[in-house]
Amino acid sequence: MVRVVKDNEKLGILPIERAMRLAEGASADLVEIAPYAIPPVCKIVEYDKFLYQQKKKQKELEAKASRKQQVKEIRFSPNTNEHDMNFKRKFAESFLNDGNRVKVYVQFQGRSIVYKDRGIQLLKEFTESLSWISQVEKQPQFEGRRFTAILVPKK
Repeated sequence: MVRVVKDNEKLGILPIERAMRLAEGASADLVEIAPYAIPPVCKIVEYDKFLYQQKKKQKELEAKASRKQQVKEIRFSPNTNEHDMNFKRKFAESFLNDGNRVKVYVQFQGRSIVYKDRGIQLLKEFTESLSWISQVEKQPQFEGRRFTAILVPKK
């Protein structure tokens, strides 16, 4: 006895011989879907089509599982003006919407290291403006000649 399904329509619990005749009458195959169920579940389908759909589902699952989070970088200088900030904010939004992390840093060159307070202010403004879509994973921190912060998308 097996439970028989055809085109997502339950035909009920039938003897195996009758299920095989139904499959032959539909010019299809009787494929065992759930062998450990009680009673086992069989489906009347074309076997080649069934294998193709299984491979397609497996590829989709692998593609979703292999998608890794990338780290995108956005760089400022301490003298970055408001228009450039807005321009870079739009890029950061698109990166975060795609599920990527964003590393934001203020690079100091030459004597601009004197303006550390301006760099911190820029990073704070930038992270606050994106607080609706992101969380700060790493608070602004001084590393070498740059202030760095990392943003991650909100779940």
